[in-house]
Amino acid sequence: MTDKRVLVAYGTQNGGTAGIAEEIAATLEKDGVPAEARSAADVTDVTSYDAIVLGGGLYAGRWHRDARRFARRLKDPLLERPVWCFSSGPLDATATQKDVPPTRAVLRDMSRIEARGHTTFGGRLDPRPQGWLARSMAKRGMAHDWRDFEQIRAWAHSIATDLSKQ
Repeated sequence: MTDKRVLVAYGTQNGGTAGIAEEIAATLEKDGVPAEARSAADVTDVTSYDAIVLGGGLYAGRWHRDARRFARRLKDPLLERPVWCFSSGPLDATATQKDVPPTRAVLRDMSRIEARGHTTFGGRLDPRPQGWLARSMAKRGMAHDWRDFEQIRAWAHSIATDLSKQ
């Protein structure tokens, strides 16, 4: 479909956001768009990519620190290419029932890099997560996977379509 190479970078604590990023990359690949998912903490250079998808798990209304740092650290090269953003985190069905806008903090991060769009996907809370707050939530019965992979693939298809028009 296109020869544009896409990086899907993510910040995650317990792996739920990584699963979303991997699904986005796999969907782009199936649509003929070369893509790879990588932890935002491991990326130091984006010049070999033509477009970026940046996502972060939401913690107290903010992206995971690796996603925030990625946006700050690589701001200048990100401004030179199309960027789409996603958040994962509602631990309920909200994200599949309606459009959940980005939080104020995520909007700030997106505006710095002039992101073209954003979506929010349901999150996942592992039964044995890292972090005291997540463990407390899991003990209260909130451990569940709220990610909707059909919704994730549909969003990735829309990015592939946008890239094919450029």
